[in-house]
Amino acid sequence: MIKKTSKSKISTMSLVLLLAISALVVVIPSATAQEAGTQVTYPFLGVVPNPVGVNQYILLHVGIFQQLSLAQMGWEDLYIEIEKPDGSVDTIDGIKTDSTGGTGRTYLPTQVGTYYLTAYFPEQVLTEDKTAPRIPIGTTMLASHSETVELTVQEEPTPYYPGHSTPQEYWTRPIDSQLREWSVVTGSWLEAGSSAPTTLSGNADAPETAHILWNRPLTMGGIADEAFYGWGFSHGDAYEGKWNSRIIIDGILIYSHRSNDQPEQIYHAVDVHTGEELWAKSFFDGASISFAQNLKWDGYNHHAVYPYFYVSTGGDWHAFDPLTGNLEFTIENVPSGTRVMDENGWLYIISANSQGEGYIWSQTDLLTPFEENSPTAGSWGPAGRGLPGRGGTIDAAENVNGTLTEVAQRAYIAEFTFDASLTPGVGSGWFSSQRAVAFGDKIFGLQYSRTEVLCWAISLEEGNEGDILFSETWDAPADWEAGQVEIEFNTVSLEDGAAAIWNKDALEYYCFSTDTGEYMWGPAEPEYYMNYYGWTELGERPPLMWDGKLYSTGAGGIVYCYDLEDGEVLWTYESTDPFQEYLFANNWWQYFLWIVDGKLYSSHMEHSAIEPIPRGAPFICLDATTGEEVWTAPGLFRSTRWGGRAIIGDSIMVCMDTYDLNIYGVGKGPSQLTAEIQDNVVSLGSSVLVTGTVMDVSPGTQDISKTTRFPNGVPAVADEDMSEWMLYVYKQFEQPSVNGVEIVLAAIDPNGNYMDIDRTCSDMYGNWALAFKPELEGTYQIIAMFEGSEAYYGSTATTYVTVDPAPTPATPMEPEEPDTPDTPDTPDTPDTEEPAGFAISTEVAIVAAVAVAAVIGVAAYWFLKRK
Repeated sequence: MIKKTSKSKISTMSLVLLLAISALVVVIPSATAQEAGTQVTYPFLGVVPNPVGVNQYILLHVGIFQQLSLAQMGWEDLYIEIEKPDGSVDTIDGIKTDSTGGTGRTYLPTQVGTYYLTAYFPEQVLTEDKTAPRIPIGTTMLASHSETVELTVQEEPTPYYPGHSTPQEYWTRPIDSQLREWSVVTGSWLEAGSSAPTTLSGNADAPETAHILWNRPLTMGGIADEAFYGWGFSHGDAYEGKWNSRIIIDGILIYSHRSNDQPEQIYHAVDVHTGEELWAKSFFDGASISFAQNLKWDGYNHHAVYPYFYVSTGGDWHAFDPLTGNLEFTIENVPSGTRVMDENGWLYIISANSQGEGYIWSQTDLLTPFEENSPTAGSWGPAGRGLPGRGGTIDAAENVNGTLTEVAQRAYIAEFTFDASLTPGVGSGWFSSQRAVAFGDKIFGLQYSRTEVLCWAISLEEGNEGDILFSETWDAPADWEAGQVEIEFNTVSLEDGAAAIWNKDALEYYCFSTDTGEYMWGPAEPEYYMNYYGWTELGERPPLMWDGKLYSTGAGGIVYCYDLEDGEVLWTYESTDPFQEYLFANNWWQYFLWIVDGKLYSSHMEHSAIEPIPRGAPFICLDATTGEEVWTAPGLFRSTRWGGRAIIGDSIMVCMDTYDLNIYGVGKGPSQLTAEIQDNVVSLGSSVLVTGTVMDVSPGTQDISKTTRFPNGVPAVADEDMSEWMLYVYKQFEQPSVNGVEIVLAAIDPNGNYMDIDRTCSDMYGNWALAFKPELEGTYQIIAMFEGSEAYYGSTATTYVTVDPAPTPATPMEPEEPDTPDTPDTPDTPDTEEPAGFAISTEVAIVAAVAVAAVIGVAAYWFLKRK
């Protein structure tokens, strides 16, 4: 179970304050007709919570009741004096309010006792830059102070909202906004093409088995008829890849498929949790989706996230609503350059050319309402109010008489120059030396030849745009030139501070710092020779960087993990092919997909596969730290070089499989547990047999192709058998021998006490059974629990049994003495000699006595038990 507790309450409390005191500032002209004079002010100070626990933050709401005219205005230099229980005084000064007249600060009381807090407003004069409704400019706002507030600080902490655990059951969108902790399991894939990031945030429940949630056919797939023995329908390699354009945004998968004989490109929107289609549309005569965006709008009127996907036509961006596919707004004539996104989802274009000229263009400043005095300036315009309005258009290059309009001009938030002689190759095309761009940070470049490697960086920090941060040249080894080796740029991570290049002929890595431009290490240990194949700059075997490590693989099918500090190989993993289906190596060619949740996902692909396609190509998930297998799925999800590879969102992987051309959603699914007792009224001392089933009820199991094969449902099986089981359920492979899942049986006895009974496992058909013997009379509630696994969320079922008193055994009847005839007197016999008949009668009597004692004992025992 993943449970995230709240971070520091400071940010939460400050946000609450902002939301509470933010208001639409209606512009009211200042009363300039009156004479300026003085005006009394009325400060306030609020303390929340009060009382509070020691070492818990409080929120201070401070200001005066008088508003100001414009959102950017505020009263200045307020301060708060805080007298602590020991008599010492703390001061919070330099406070500036917002235009409502108030603002917030936080404070941490560290002593138990009573605090005394007072807010002070210093005298200040209204000016042209600081006006207030109905008060003349030049008016002196008199100094004043608030009433003193007593704050009680106690040993016992004040409770905060307890928060929620991350999902414990199968979940779908929308997610209630109160379930903030669920954010860690969500995630979006915002790039439609091959330039998506390879390390991702969120997705904290990324798949740890091959469990399939749903599947959808993309186009005709699988093998054709008998005449072609094993040959399949086209899966797109080479150069005609299928499923190239696809995104996941906020739980919605949007993808297309277009073959050569289908000129119109139709996009399908599918719920990534259920596989349900939401809409199907084409855009602008078959135009492609380029990217998506979750935009955080934090205005003073409104605060929200707005999701969009963009279709590019020429230099225009058309923004659409993912839920409906409807057009929201258009930005025309977006300038050229590198598109980047900041932490709030805003889009920027950054350009630097070989003449030493650069600029930063901002979507933020283009679309934010520019009429600062307008009441709508604090609202998000494209949502319906302000510029450009829902369905509206704004021209990013609009000009009047050859000059950009005010709106278009202010979108260029920075223009800069730099020494182009220190950055050769910048802006020079596909093989440009520009390797990474981060808004507010830098442009990093790396240029290489057989004689030297040049690393440079240009600052994008606000106020320092265009500054050359470094330009470092490293002399290459002599054998590069002597051997005429082929060098390639490989990968870069500004977060990890490293960039790698690859000597293809020697199969060796070299690494350089993105922070200083200096050589770090190399050559590293050579890789297996087959990893030569794959042109890294064209994206066939892109290595990854994550958490201070470099990951590499290729056609040789061996994964290498290097330490970014020194190039040491930390571990390797071989994707072996036990059946020699893959003709070019002993291992399956591997292609990295991404790293998420500490797991490295990789699939087999090929540049142009032969037919019949090699069987058993593995899909691999490794622990990115240790290299240990998390799960593998031979033959389940074969990828492709030229088509769209797997993506992930909301902790659900979505991939196209080239064996059958289905799209699969992979992740943790729902289960259904049943429990029943056939003979639910028993006598005390009898055993009770509880039986039931545990089934996979994921959306894909409800398809007619599954319900006809599994009329009683698809059994839930053990994680370690999931890959084989999915081949059987979804691809009609032979039924494997698999294990079921563990079932826990508990009960609430007639006295209301909870008791554990035992554990058992279901069989491969989903059935389970467990017997137990109740010890009390009355009704038991039987609770059966499947606690869940990496493939399934858990489920519970209950049933009941009533225990009646044990039947009372029949009491043995004493035999009547038979009538005996009179017998003649017999002579006395010696004591030592007993007649045989007397001995037998004595034994019967002893046995009868023992039996009676036993009956009495049993009755007494049950009497005491009832007591």
